[in-house]
Amino acid sequence: MVNSKHVSNHYETLKVSPSASLAEIKQAYRRLVKLFHPDINQDTADRDRIIRINAAYEVLGDNHNRRNYDQQLQDDSQKLNSDRQQRTASAQKHYQTRRKTGREADEQVEEWLRRVYQPVNHLLDGILYSLEEQIEQLAADPFDDELLDEFQEYLQTCRNDLKQAQITFRSLPNPPSLAGTAANLYYSLNQVADGLEELAYFPLSYDERYLHTGQELFRIATRLHCEAQASVI
Repeated sequence: MVNSKHVSNHYETLKVSPSASLAEIKQAYRRLVKLFHPDINQDTADRDRIIRINAAYEVLGDNHNRRNYDQQLQDDSQKLNSDRQQRTASAQKHYQTRRKTGREADEQVEEWLRRVYQPVNHLLDGILYSLEEQIEQLAADPFDDELLDEFQEYLQTCRNDLKQAQITFRSLPNPPSLAGTAANLYYSLNQVADGLEELAYFPLSYDERYLHTGQELFRIATRLHCEAQASVI
């Protein structure tokens, strides 16, 4: 779960009311991804906002995390609102009732989103949106030993994050209703792996074609990642 002390109000980020339903939160998330993702809308692209939007959805898109977050907001503000307490209690009761009714399909979707989609989504964000800055730093002097060492350290960090994302992705079968989302994540992870392999050849040969190929593979991975995000309804 993202630590709410280090992010802005998640409801404001997604432009929804604190009483919004899960369906409304998902709808707002999808709309904002389409509006601000650089691979969908260049005119309004905002990478920092996309990161905040994903962080907000990671919390508000999961019933358990959302309940904890609502409580943290109440503790931080030291102001209890009786209407909000009633809505929160009602939502908790509704969630518990749904669990008792045995609606296994819904529970499976929520579990997969929480245990697989959200952490993999977070790791992919960190990998895909950090490459451009690394390339810019390296471009200052591609033959500088210190810059090359930093670039290789960056690649190793990405490999570690990719490995964790792959392990997480395989940890739980995806629900049938999210097969498209899972497929896009799977192919995005594969493109990242191929891209990292290409980028790793540059410090060995100084051939910029490896950088260009790696960047192109990352662009494909970003598009697939974006499609996975947009398909979460």
